[in-house]
Amino acid sequence: MEIVKIPKMEKKEYDALITDGYVARIAFQGNKYPYIAPFLYVFDGTFLYFLSTKYGRKNDLFRKSPYVSVEIEKYTVDLSCYTFVTMQGYLVQEEDAIQKKIVRKMFVEMIEERALSPNILAALGHKPGEPIEAIASEERSNIWKLTGVVDIVALKNL
Repeated sequence: MEIVKIPKMEKKEYDALITDGYVARIAFQGNKYPYIAPFLYVFDGTFLYFLSTKYGRKNDLFRKSPYVSVEIEKYTVDLSCYTFVTMQGYLVQEEDAIQKKIVRKMFVEMIEERALSPNILAALGHKPGEPIEAIASEERSNIWKLTGVVDIVALKNL
């Protein structure tokens, strides 16, 4: 019996997957087991940026070790078509005031363009009834940037 391997994606293909998506899973190094959590993200063509509330286990794990694995996927309901990319690297907290404003604006635009529910604001440190623009005007969340990527695995179905 021959084992069939899942084909790899080219950079252009996985960049398109990343550009088209907006939810990623980040696996942090836990004490004994990895800790995986979903995050909204934006992609500027070079870096992935994530908004994280300023509380919770993910923050504790980030402070202990910024080394993570990030996964983005897209698939049809019946799994007849699927693609995914995983990246291993580390997160850095964005501190540059100008870049933070740019990234926060990117998040506002992404949420508006994709017509995401205002309920998503609760995952970003805001009340769902607040205007989406509060993400850009206030700093209730951290901005993390994925950098130092050392491995990318990007696969698609046949």
